[in-house]
Amino acid sequence: MNKITVIGSGNVGSTISYTLTVMGLASEIVMIDVNEEKSLGEALDIRQGVPFCSPANIYAGSYSDAAGSDIVIITSGMARKPGMSRLDLAQTNVDITKSIADKIVPVAPEATYIIVSNPVDILTYVFLKHTGLPQERVIGSGTILDTARLRSRVSEYYSVNQKNVHAYVLGEHGDSSFVPWSIANISNVPIEDYRNAVLTGKTYPEFKRDEVEEYMRKSGARVIQRKGATFYAVSMSVCHVCQCLLSGIDTTLTVSTLLNGEYGIDDVCLSLLNVVGNKGAHSKIMLPLNDEEIAALHNSANVLKDLIKGLNI
Repeated sequence: MNKITVIGSGNVGSTISYTLTVMGLASEIVMIDVNEEKSLGEALDIRQGVPFCSPANIYAGSYSDAAGSDIVIITSGMARKPGMSRLDLAQTNVDITKSIADKIVPVAPEATYIIVSNPVDILTYVFLKHTGLPQERVIGSGTILDTARLRSRVSEYYSVNQKNVHAYVLGEHGDSSFVPWSIANISNVPIEDYRNAVLTGKTYPEFKRDEVEEYMRKSGARVIQRKGATFYAVSMSVCHVCQCLLSGIDTTLTVSTLLNGEYGIDDVCLSLLNVVGNKGAHSKIMLPLNDEEIAALHNSANVLKDLIKGLNI
């Protein structure tokens, strides 16, 4: 019997609620939004399909209905508008996040919180500092989707299952993120050597790191340009995090959590490889990054810290 509350019933929040239902991850799902009519409509639409899924009670509610939640997912926030600076957007969503925190944490103090709203690393940091919750129970969606996009493109190069691709995007969920290519591999074979390691007689294209990174970075913008918003892939990634939290088996994920001196960085949230299980994001894995990659991680941390300095948190 798992209970999950989703705050925000826009494209991302409602798709997360739908995906949770289809995956059968929760027996109770509460949808909360300032636009109550929107939540009522989304919950009703999903609920009418429940006979085809695992039994679940899904409904629109208020903060008091979130009591007893195992997981709370926060998707509320403003999208960036033309002419709005990144700092303006960050401050607006920081204020929204703090307001939500004040209402939800007293009701669900034992829940694990997943922050999805952007800028996700900043809002994860703000939520953690504002609430004082244990850091393993405040998780930002971070670069899990960036990592999925990276693996997707690499798998297309070699027509291999994405699950055999072991590569990560670390740092900020944003422009300063980076790929530690030194540890990227396909079934223990360095990615760029894979084309010569497969004895099939098939010719694979030359692997181009720059092209793969560009694909990873621009995928979101391309989706937004074509359909106005991204919500399917991010919803699947967030529901995967929920599945890991509710499972008894630890899983490694590139989610955003607070750093406490790892690689010489502290007091900022960004994505490293974390161990996620029913105790939250309880451990980090110290990947054997080279000097160039550690410098890229420090750059990402500094970009985020500079942004935090300009905010009222």
